Amino acid sequence: MKLLGSLDSADRRLLLWCVGIGLTLAIVTGVLMPQNDNSNPLPSSYLAGQHGALAAYETLLRSGYDVQRWERPLGELAERAGPDTVVIFAEPFTREASAIRAIRTILDRGGRVLATGFWGGMILPRGASLAPDAFDFSACELQPEGLDALAGSGQVWMRPEAAWKVGNPAQRVDYSCGGQPAVVEYRWGKGQVVWWASSTPLENGALARAHDLDLFLNSLGPRAGHHFYWDESLHGDVRSAFSYAAGPSLTMLDFGLPLLGILVVLSFSRRSGPLRELPAPTRATPVEFLEALGALYGKSGAASTAVAIAWERFQHHALRLCGLKSTRAGAAELASAIRRRFAAADAALETDLAACEEAAWSEKLNPREALGLIQKLHDHGEKLDAALKSGGKSAESFHSYSKKDERAS
Repeated sequence: MKLLGSLDSADRRLLLWCVGIGLTLAIVTGVLMPQNDNSNPLPSSYLAGQHGALAAYETLLRSGYDVQRWERPLGELAERAGPDTVVIFAEPFTREASAIRAIRTILDRGGRVLATGFWGGMILPRGASLAPDAFDFSACELQPEGLDALAGSGQVWMRPEAAWKVGNPAQRVDYSCGGQPAVVEYRWGKGQVVWWASSTPLENGALARAHDLDLFLNSLGPRAGHHFYWDESLHGDVRSAFSYAAGPSLTMLDFGLPLLGILVVLSFSRRSGPLRELPAPTRATPVEFLEALGALYGKSGAASTAVAIAWERFQHHALRLCGLKSTRAGAAELASAIRRRFAAADAALETDLAACEEAAWSEKLNPREALGLIQKLHDHGEKLDAALKSGGKSAESFHSYSKKDERAS
């Protein structure tokens, strides 16, 4: 309450709205999120309920099996299949011809397939599974049949949900329930097929019962040198290359592209009239700029600043004409250098330069006097430029002479 009391009404209202929206989203997410309870009969390797198969999948991982979930089309798995491939189909649900062809290709290449339930028998080559109503049993203890290694797995419990049509000598029954086949195996091409009447032995609620885990491991075959795939593609949506573009991004495109088209149409309609260039911005003339600059100097009482700027500019220009590298020189030194370079310089050069140097640091300089000194510096600069142009040859010889002295020094 102290926190809410310390906030103003607008911030308090915003905070309450944010808290309310967050609680609403949490409640809606909890209600709509699929529950992983015992009512889900799917033996998926993702589910931890009674009928899920997460325990069996993690058991394979911890036992050192090279196992992974497969969620892409079965045709891609068939392309890479070989004698080291083992695929688990726990209660698949499909009748697609492409999936059946892929399973047959896996077997032709020497792979091993474990399928459970009625639909698991339907996708197998020479599958002879019968409708689920052929069985009317609860969980029963399976009876071993024959001398195959799979039949020696031990005591196994299963709740059969399908039957198998007997009569093919190539198909061997390893376990039965009430006289009906419950575990069948046979060869197809270079591969091996194992069928269960249901997925009960590999479910979380029955994996630790009796020798159900032994039956599961014996049905998969040897661990060394084999790669195991737990198929999840026949339990729901099949993942493909286009699946990664689906979801929120595809929804945004569904709504964004029409909106973008509307904006393009509206922007074109607004630009359908005649286009005119914007008028050029008005710029002040040079005279107006000079007047504004002079008014600024006059208002601040900085007449000496104007003289200092003109004096520094004249120094650089004169030293450059005299061929000196120094960037600063006093009035006397500068006048002496100019006399040596330009013998016919103005007679008042020394006096004017001394007055400009002194005025550059004066705080009580009259603007009229400052203007006069700046004009004198301007006149001296023009005279030096004119003298340099009239005596071009002598200037060239002077420059070459000074360069030779510089090299010698």
